[in-house]
Parts: sequence; C-alpha cells; structure tokens
Amino acid sequence: MTTELKSSLAASLEAAAKKAGLVLVSATQGADFHGRPTAVFELGLPGKEAAGRSLKLELSGSFDFDKPELLPEMTAHLAAEAKRLRNSRPECYVTLGGLPLAFGQFQWPFHRSTSGADTYIVHGEIHLADNGTRNLHAKVAASVTLTFAEIVPAMEQPYAETFVYNAVRKTVDMGQLEFLKSGNRQPVPVTTRYYSRWQKKFIFTETDDNERLAYLLSKVYWLSGVLGGGKPVWIADPRDAQYLNTTEADLLRMAGDEAGAGLMALDGEFASATPALMARAADYQAALEAALDFTKPKFNESMRSGHANM
Repeated sequence: MTTELKSSLAASLEAAAKKAGLVLVSATQGADFHGRPTAVFELGLPGKEAAGRSLKLELSGSFDFDKPELLPEMTAHLAAEAKRLRNSRPECYVTLGGLPLAFGQFQWPFHRSTSGADTYIVHGEIHLADNGTRNLHAKVAASVTLTFAEIVPAMEQPYAETFVYNAVRKTVDMGQLEFLKSGNRQPVPVTTRYYSRWQKKFIFTETDDNERLAYLLSKVYWLSGVLGGGKPVWIADPRDAQYLNTTEADLLRMAGDEAGAGLMALDGEFASATPALMARAADYQAALEAALDFTKPKFNESMRSGHANM
C-alpha cells in the first residue's frame, strides 16, 4: 500500500477490505468534479489470486462509513467486489440484448448539477467489449433527482454503483444510448420509476426464467468464453440479480439446470463456458449486431420524400 494518503478513512477502509478478503493496493488523494478532495483506493485480491486485476473505489475525503446505517452496505459492496475480482474482466457486464460492456472512468462521488437542475450527476464511460473490433463507446451522465437521492443511504460509490450501472444497462436495452467512436455525454436518467417504495427495492426489468437463462448463457459466453479465455465468471452477482429482478439463489438454480445440459461448467457460484456453448458463437454475434443496431438512431425515410403527416 502506498503511503500517500493517511487518514482515518483509509484505516477504516483497509480494515473493511481485509474482512471482505481484499487487500488495499494503494490509497491516494484525488479530487471530485468541483475540486474537493477525495480518497481513491485500489483494491485487489491477496497473493497469487490478484492476477494483476484491481478495482477502484473513490469516496469523498470526509466520508465516514463506520456507522450503523452505512457499514452493512459498505461491507456487502466489498464482499461482492472480492468475488467480481475473480472474473478475468471484473469491469465487464452484459445486457439483456446481448451486448458485452466494460464500465470505467466513473467520476465518483455524485456532484450537484451545474445547469441549475435539482439533480446529482456522475460521469462515466461504457465501452463495447468486443476485443476492440469496433472501438465503440458511450460517454454517460447518470442523473439522480433530489427526491430519489433521499432513498440512497449516501451519494457515494458503494451505495449507488449497482443501481447506476443497471440504469445504464436499462437505457441501452431501450435503445437510448448510442455507441460511437467519439461523442458528447449522453443522459442516463435514474428516476423513482426504478424504485418500489412498497417493496423497498429497485426494479429495472421484469424477466421470466427463459429470459434469465438466456442472460446467464450470454454472460458466460462473453465473459468466460470470449473475454475470459475460458476462465470462470461469477454468476450469482447481486448486481445482475437486481438488473433482472430476481435473486442470486435463483440465478444459481438456473445455472445448475443448464450445466446439466453441458453448456456451462459450474463450480460453486462460478461458471465457465463449455465447447458446446462456444459452438453457438454465430448466434451470440448475431445478437450483438442486432442489439447494437437497435441503439442507432433511425431516420424516417418517408420524411426525406416529403410524405410526413403534418
């Protein structure tokens, strides 16, 4: 661990990370959107498990999570990060439509909008994770209303990253984010329609068993078979469970059923792609092409010919 940042926050984070099975690789001082100091932590797995992989956690410099209302969720976040770091590409996720995406360069924590709107904003980028074939990405600005912020324990990365990432995936699913070689930031509204106050949980997409199974197979194909070199990927990720409106146990159940059909090799909460799944490469490539085409703006040809119904 570097000694560039020494604070009670660093000490608390290092202790929490250790309990989650993580090591604190570095702790440095950063700055948020408005130039205020932040604490930037690089987290990894211990020893040989590290394999050169790490994930970044950035918190407000004055943030104190060692409180009864904040500590449990921080603990859960770190425990999940420890399992994601066993993936070959821990920054990657897939969409229901079949797009593999790499999330990065998110500038935590949230900052208040500078346009005068009553919203909190976090900037980031998503890249199409197709091994650089197209070199496409989307710069995003995820916005949260002040009303929505009231249900979030803290406007910090561990308490918001999951629902922000899922809101991004949902926006892609709706064809409202375009992937480009360059371009301006595109809005990702995170509104109260994604949260059930009655059930006290986020709901992004209603899915059935068939859709969840298709999602799992797509995830294992891309994140294990294509991007992971055949190495296992975590399939009981609570981030995916929230995205699909299901539970981690249900994802494991379906993976177990499909493993019996020879498409996934299951090892606890992790699964790797089998030759039978990789033989479906043409199907997954076609799904990627269709999902990518769905995100492209469509021009109404009848308007070009002057046939618009005015």
